[in-house]
Amino acid sequence: MNKSKYLAVVCLFVGSAALYGQAPAKGDAAKGRGIFEQQCGLCHDALTTDKKMGPGFKGLFKMPKLSTNGKPVNDANVLERINAGGNGMPPYKDLISSGEKADLLAYLRTL
Repeated sequence: MNKSKYLAVVCLFVGSAALYGQAPAKGDAAKGRGIFEQQCGLCHDALTTDKKMGPGFKGLFKMPKLSTNGKPVNDANVLERINAGGNGMPPYKDLISSGEKADLLAYLRTL
């Protein structure tokens, strides 16, 4: 593959990730914990799987599927749920930044 084709493919990939609001793969779990406590903790429990208003997240990334929609648990599907909301959860697409979402995902991976 010549350089111009390679560059075009890389730009397409990066551009499409930005278009769909995907957070970077890395984040700061410590910052994510604070975001969770401020934005999510009222409705979700981080330390158990018990339901508050929404499901508890203990072991979230060890589960095969999301309890709310049956999709596999991975960064993209969890981020999709954060962005879109649903079942009483507000959409957070425009409420928290992509960096905050990356931090939140990093924290959720530690549970």
